[in-house]
Amino acid sequence: MDSAADRARAALAGVRTVPVHVGVLEAAVVLLEERSRTSDDATERAAAAATVAKLREAMEGGNA
Repeated sequence: MDSAADRARAALAGVRTVPVHVGVLEAAVVLLEERSRTSDDATERAAAAATVAKLREAMEGGNA
C-alpha cells in the first residue's frame, strides 16, 4: 500500500490548472506547513514542503 506521502508525490506529478478559492489554498498551506515541520517521516515532510511550495506558487499567480 502506498503511503500518504507517496500518493501526494504522485498527485503533484499530475498537477493541472483549475479554478479554486484562495482561502482553500491558504488553509491547506497552514496545515501542510505544520506537517512539514512536525512529521516523524522524512518523506512526508518533504512531500508536505513540496506541496506548500506549489500552493504558494499557485496563490502568487504562477503556473503551479
